[in-house]
Amino acid sequence: MPKPREIYLLDPSQLSQEVIAVAFAKTSRSPESFREIAAGLTDASSAQFHERWVVGYGHASVAEHAVLHLAFENVSRLAIEAIESSRLASYTEKSTRYQLFERDGYYTPEAIARSPHADRYHRTLTMLFDTYSASIEPVRVYIASQFPRKADEDEKKHEARIRSKTIDNCRFLLPTATLANVGVTANARVLEHAIVKMLSHPLQEVREIGEATKRVAQAEAPTLVKYAEPSEYLEKIARGACRLHAERADSRSLASNLPSPISLVDYDGEAEERFVAACLYRQGGTDYVTALQRAQMMSGAELEHAVHDALTGMGDFDIPLRELEHITMTFDCVLDWGAWYELKRHRMMTLTPQPLDVRLGYAVPRVFEEARFAARYRQAMEETAETFLALAADLHEAAYIFPNAFNRRVLVTLNLREAFHFCRLRSAPNAHFSMRRIATRMYELICEIYPAFARYMRCADTPTSAQLTREFFASIQ
Repeated sequence: MPKPREIYLLDPSQLSQEVIAVAFAKTSRSPESFREIAAGLTDASSAQFHERWVVGYGHASVAEHAVLHLAFENVSRLAIEAIESSRLASYTEKSTRYQLFERDGYYTPEAIARSPHADRYHRTLTMLFDTYSASIEPVRVYIASQFPRKADEDEKKHEARIRSKTIDNCRFLLPTATLANVGVTANARVLEHAIVKMLSHPLQEVREIGEATKRVAQAEAPTLVKYAEPSEYLEKIARGACRLHAERADSRSLASNLPSPISLVDYDGEAEERFVAACLYRQGGTDYVTALQRAQMMSGAELEHAVHDALTGMGDFDIPLRELEHITMTFDCVLDWGAWYELKRHRMMTLTPQPLDVRLGYAVPRVFEEARFAARYRQAMEETAETFLALAADLHEAAYIFPNAFNRRVLVTLNLREAFHFCRLRSAPNAHFSMRRIATRMYELICEIYPAFARYMRCADTPTSAQLTREFFASIQ
């Protein structure tokens, strides 16, 4: 008689993460239950197993069963960018959209503290935080005048709505040196690679965080991360990027002419055919080449009908078919650093950002014009740009003085399934307006090349990117 089905947790409060990882690994060759396997293990025997199989024979997938939750506090938002660079981890951080930040809450790298630029660095950051603090009240007063309390809204909810809209605008002044907290959940395999990247990073703060992360992780998974060391290859790549950045920093002029905020630079010209072929392939009975040939012989109307059959009927919480992942697009994007900070959370995309460079200009939210704060805001941006260029001539730590307002260029490659998710999520009314502008423009470009798919992306009711630009920005460069 077959054994009854059982589904249960291996409790990390009773078993170490390394023991849990071995219990799962041994099931491939043991007839025992997971409970029985775990009962026969000790931390020492688990460590020996990992030394032999994970380290010795390279069976690194075993380490994926050891999951750690790490809290990072009072680290710079520039360092958080490095901490969050792993695709297969989960992150939750202190939000610049919902919290106010303290005046002296910024990081000073040792290289700057020991340099002739130290005083200027502190003056500029103090000026940015003073401007940030001073902007809150005039922006709040203006926004409150534009968004009166709704009939079904109590005073507390109205104040929260006004506060959120206020902070959404004032956050443009916050620099990358701003201290924040981030919670990270990752398995030991991902974490080991993350530690290697941090230990190989050009910024001392990130290297120190890498050392501390390794030390903390070893308390829970001593064997699985103990061999994480700096990578000469990653260090070489970082040195090359720093040299190029130093050469480019010689220019003292800011960019005056920006390209379109997002330009489509490459895409699959046979998207409908490839999608329909993949759907035919899913049904079985044919190889992919034959399925593609069948799709290529269809008329435009037949292809459109096939796409309709595959995508119609999706509910609000239904996820589009994976067959959309066979279609890819590449965009060259220029967006403010605050928007980039949200874009990088979409880790299914392939993102290649350029080094921070104030010469790409900065965004001015329209609210600052209406609140009569734009002159002081622009003065703060111009002063920061001058400080950045002065520091960048000597130190790559100039990156710490880069406010959310300044633009960054990034190459974005994604599949159509991810585009469905990204465009709908980030064009929604509750998304930040910087991201709404980018996501909506991406959707508009997809409408031009893939109209048969765009109608199922559920973005048709959003304002246009041009409307969003006029509504929320006085200027973007």
